[in-house]
Amino acid sequence: MSWKPLLIILSVILVVVGIPLATVYFNAFIVDLWWFNALDYGLYFWARVLYQSIIFTVVTLFFFLQFFLNFWIGSRYLGAERPALHDLEQGQAPDASAAGAARPRSAYQRLYDQFQRGSLWFYLPLCLALALLVALPVFAHWEEALLFFFAPSSGMQDPAFGKDISYYLFSLPLFSLIWQELLTASLVLLVGLALLYQFELKMVAGPGQRMRRGARIHLGVAMGFVVLIGAWYFVMDRHMLLYNDGHLPVFSGPGYVEMTFILPLIWACFILFLILGALAILYIETRKGLLALLAVAILFVGTLSFRYSSVTPELLQEYVVKPNELDRQAPYISQNIQATLKAYNLQHVETRRYPVKDIPWDTSGTEFKESLSNIPIWDEVGLHQVFQELQEIRAYYIFNTIDVDRYTVNDRYQQVAVSPREIDLDKLPAESRNWVNEWMKYPHGYGAVMAPTAQPKAGAIDWLMQGIPPRSNAGLSIEQPGIYYGTGSYSPVIAPNESGEIDYASDDELVLSDYAGKGGVSFSGLLRRALFALYFREENLILTTQINENSRLLFRRNIAERISKVTPFLHLDPHPYAVVTSERVYWIQDTYTLSSWFPYAFSTTADVDGEARSFNYIRNAAKVVVDAYDGSVDYYITEPDDPIIRAYARAYPGLLKNFDEMPEDLKKHVRYPKRLFSIQLDVYGRYHQTDPGTFFKQEDLWEFPNVQWEDELHLMTPYYVTINLFDTNTFEFSLLAPMNPKNKNNMRALVVAGNDGDNYGRIVTYSFPRGSLVYGPAQADGFVKQDPLITQEFALWNRRGAQADRGRLIVMPIDGVITYVQGVFLRAQTGANIPQLVRLIANVGHRVSMEPSLEGAFKALNRAVLFEEDPSQIEPPVASPIPDPALDEDLLPLAPVDND
Repeated sequence: MSWKPLLIILSVILVVVGIPLATVYFNAFIVDLWWFNALDYGLYFWARVLYQSIIFTVVTLFFFLQFFLNFWIGSRYLGAERPALHDLEQGQAPDASAAGAARPRSAYQRLYDQFQRGSLWFYLPLCLALALLVALPVFAHWEEALLFFFAPSSGMQDPAFGKDISYYLFSLPLFSLIWQELLTASLVLLVGLALLYQFELKMVAGPGQRMRRGARIHLGVAMGFVVLIGAWYFVMDRHMLLYNDGHLPVFSGPGYVEMTFILPLIWACFILFLILGALAILYIETRKGLLALLAVAILFVGTLSFRYSSVTPELLQEYVVKPNELDRQAPYISQNIQATLKAYNLQHVETRRYPVKDIPWDTSGTEFKESLSNIPIWDEVGLHQVFQELQEIRAYYIFNTIDVDRYTVNDRYQQVAVSPREIDLDKLPAESRNWVNEWMKYPHGYGAVMAPTAQPKAGAIDWLMQGIPPRSNAGLSIEQPGIYYGTGSYSPVIAPNESGEIDYASDDELVLSDYAGKGGVSFSGLLRRALFALYFREENLILTTQINENSRLLFRRNIAERISKVTPFLHLDPHPYAVVTSERVYWIQDTYTLSSWFPYAFSTTADVDGEARSFNYIRNAAKVVVDAYDGSVDYYITEPDDPIIRAYARAYPGLLKNFDEMPEDLKKHVRYPKRLFSIQLDVYGRYHQTDPGTFFKQEDLWEFPNVQWEDELHLMTPYYVTINLFDTNTFEFSLLAPMNPKNKNNMRALVVAGNDGDNYGRIVTYSFPRGSLVYGPAQADGFVKQDPLITQEFALWNRRGAQADRGRLIVMPIDGVITYVQGVFLRAQTGANIPQLVRLIANVGHRVSMEPSLEGAFKALNRAVLFEEDPSQIEPPVASPIPDPALDEDLLPLAPVDND
């Protein structure tokens, strides 16, 4: 058979077998490519593929050449007296008489001759396999290598060695990884060459012969490379001192012993190791200098033992440092404080004294009235129950999140709670769970609900937006209320389609619609349908006849999954929030850049993206906006000084936009992340002590208060509130956190983070005089529980078929007075479990009042102060009439009202 028919047959086999196999193998790649193209991130997708391929190829090629060239040279030229092919190249037989070939060649030598001739085919796959194995760890961390090349300068220097912080964030982690790989490769190479030359010495040169000079030189070079790699370890070991944790729990980083004793030992180890390597190579080559080699080896081992021994540092700590510990450690404590504040972006925190006042208030003042109208009585837990009972309306809708934000409604800037109405197909009746319904008929949620978090008096919630379709008495509207992308477990859907989508259900009909957005991937072609059917393992994607030319496949509709697929290098805040505009609903997702390589900084552990992570550097580097209708994903840099996000911006041009490019309708709803503020304050509770002496004594530690709520102890973490602390003339949406002294119940400070305008991210600590007593949340809660009137009323409520609960206790600084406010919510013990506000509690210190309105509660506190000096004037407490939730319609939750 000629070669042409054979070539045709092989080509046919390749087409018939190879293409399907390649299609299966690259199916996920192709789907990802289409998906990224649909998001307009096609170039970014190829950039990631290209970077990954280049880094892996370059690293693999480097190690392959290192192995192959050394083994090839060793096998062909250095072991034998002359190359086995030399005689053939001269036109002679291998066994011809010549110098060095006088005696007949043995069977082993002839086998070696064949081995030399075929060494290329032996070493090529061997070296490639070794290179791939060594390069795999670098491939797994290819993005670290990428950041190394695109890393910008941070503008900060470490105080010990004067290096830019970017060296520690980008270079040192990569160098540590490369060092391990180079050491592994060089040791494998050295051992391989040694075995090869021993084999050649016995099989070719014969017994009693010495290794040839070329072989000894080659081994010396390989050993020298091992020595240089080993010495590099000590260079990096100096910098690793900056991550020492031996002085915890007092401070992080190196101290007096590390910088005055350990650091010189590392330098000594570095020098001795180089000398030891040089002497070892010299001895192998000349068989001279054994005594010097042994002496340096003993000295090196001794120095290394001192370096890693715990005994000597402990003795120095006990007898040198401890007698004057504060003086010895003060410079290093100061470096730890400054580094930690920079690492957690706390270096610019302002500290102010809060002049604590006492009541009475001037209740007629404008500032006082504005403060009362902004007190967030409703918390997310209580509102979630109300929203679920009154606004889900259909079984397949769900409110996954309750988001606190601020909106201007009826020309009034106020704090509200917003929740999109998302789809949850798991709530469909079993008989409705079929392929058409899940993939075509129920593709989206619908609209959003909005209510103020403040409520000045008992009664029903004042809805700002409610119902299906969304209705509002406050002038709010949503042009496109469809929620195709959200926080739930969303399955793929086909939209538009011939079946028609259920837009929403009215009283007497199902309103259908067709998707008109640009989200998803085009789905009309047969090839695409086949590939998607393979990808989702769903044959109905091919068989269905409900597809039209405009159909698109919408998948990865969970916004966290969506963002993580595009930018896996960003860590996601666990609480994305919805923003309602006049056009549609958007999601804003806070993202973080983390590192555990910031020198001298304290390390903490926190749940950032659903997983506990340890780090010592964090930035809210970017905010991501996801269109709930189209699914578009846009990134906006919020920390332009963060070197990590700047490195990614340089690596991927066009991916990350400047914050100024965010639409104004969204920009005014940007929030300072609650999770970030909690992490910062957890660190700041210790590191607000910037004086090394105070820090060393740990005499002013702060922590979040514990307060009992619903029969359990809860940490009182930061919460959003509208207050006028930054400027008494302006009420701003802020994050507020009370802080207690460690293991104490009194309050030590209030810490506020701004969210509006130029104050965004501005953190101010309002500390109280250390000699004064400011009651903390647990103490305020105790005063409420001890009040006989409140106890009596609660007992009576709970005996009348209802359940009375106190809501979240919040701290409100009002006109210089630290005030505690909480609502009392009544709910039926049977039937619909809908909380409704019936009373409001306010207390300042031991003074407590409970009234049907905030104004009444505050005026009652004023009256209590006026009569305190004359107890005879205080009227005995009279219990308020006990409402019967079964009879009093004013206290029954109201069903949604059609406001149109």
